[in-house]
Amino acid sequence: MNTKIELVIFDCDGVVIDSEILSAQVLINMLAEIGVNIDRAYVQQYFLGCNFKTVTQNLFDTFNVTLAESFEADYREALLNEFETALMPTNGIKHVLEQLSVPCCIATSSSPKRTAKALNVVNLSQYFNKVFTSSEVKNGKPAPDLFLHAAEQMGVNPSKCLVIEDSKAGVCAALAANMQVLHYSGGGHMQDAVNFVHQAYPEVAHLTHWDDFYKQYPALQTQ
Repeated sequence: MNTKIELVIFDCDGVVIDSEILSAQVLINMLAEIGVNIDRAYVQQYFLGCNFKTVTQNLFDTFNVTLAESFEADYREALLNEFETALMPTNGIKHVLEQLSVPCCIATSSSPKRTAKALNVVNLSQYFNKVFTSSEVKNGKPAPDLFLHAAEQMGVNPSKCLVIEDSKAGVCAALAANMQVLHYSGGGHMQDAVNFVHQAYPEVAHLTHWDDFYKQYPALQTQ
């Protein structure tokens, strides 16, 4: 890490909230109802960090399936219902947010409604005054647009931003934005899973638990 960090950009799903297992299972169940059978490993490899447009295109290209117009809305509603009872923050994230000495924001492929709901459910809304979603840019991750948009809106040079991501698409987007990157693999969906991110980007800094965050980035902790 050669450049001072002035902004931390958090991905939401799988980084701040432990939502990816819930999201994957809801999608798997709904796709099974229309004859498309995938598992969590498939979701992990091809959908993690991507917006729904990318997911839809993959399903068409791979399974020759065109989703009903109502599918996305139905999926989001089912997932929000699941969030109400089962969603948790990632272990240790609150302590990190309480001790962070620089501004932070969220940049996520999820919808504004889903993100707002999720942060509210896990009582983390107060830490994120700024939330940026892929609906605000032309190209979602793995394109750098969302992270560059977040940096511009926050008034920080991209080289002085630290992006924390769990997905290959997100890490790719952050690197394309010329930002510093930390791959977080402490979410429930990463346990006993193939780490496709580490395989693709072995040079990227890696964190398995938030308890070690300030050991890697001591300058970011409030003194």
